[in-house]
Amino acid sequence: MVALAVRAVAFDLDGTLLDTLPDIAAAAERMLATLERAPVGEATVRSYIGNGIPRLTKRLLTGTMDGEPPVALFEHALDLFEANYRETLTVRTRPFPGVEEGLRRFHDAGLRMACITNKAEAFTLPLLEATGLLGWFSLVLSGDSLPRKKPDPLPLLHCAQRLDTEPAQLLFVGDSSADVQAARAAGCPVFCVSYGYSPGGVQDLDCDAIVGDLIEASGLIIPIRL
Repeated sequence: MVALAVRAVAFDLDGTLLDTLPDIAAAAERMLATLERAPVGEATVRSYIGNGIPRLTKRLLTGTMDGEPPVALFEHALDLFEANYRETLTVRTRPFPGVEEGLRRFHDAGLRMACITNKAEAFTLPLLEATGLLGWFSLVLSGDSLPRKKPDPLPLLHCAQRLDTEPAQLLFVGDSSADVQAARAAGCPVFCVSYGYSPGGVQDLDCDAIVGDLIEASGLIIPIRL
């Protein structure tokens, strides 16, 4: 591919910057056990990640991607999940290999950076702080920061405005169809990491490049310095 000219870079969180799966799966299994339901296994939890904790909880209850459980059951289960996730939040979560060096390279290229996630702010900020990544970002947008979240383009359009760049010069790096849909709808270029949580991988997603890590991603851009 031809190197992209960009002024800023935004990153998804779960499956892109941080391997949060072990701690999410632990919280999920605790919630299911309290409800006297069978465990689902880490692989199933992995396939359910990507659209925020409420949707993840619904998927755990229904066993489907778009199912709607009874409201009272969902509300109780969501409370259980969130309470458990507060306890497991940073037990095993770590940055993926290449993340810290990749962020350093983007920073050294003079690019402003943001994190855009569907995870609630109450979990996002403690995670970024505990893993030492928070200081890299000029802006953090969580799933409850704006009226709409990915795959809606609003978070990326808001990010571009806040970072004083055109959407076409804001690179988004993610790992899911929601990330790609949001970027395309906003008019942003998008890279997908090969190691994330997208069911079936990212080979069929409409991204501009698939990268093995953020170090590789940093080598595929031409920085437009602010």
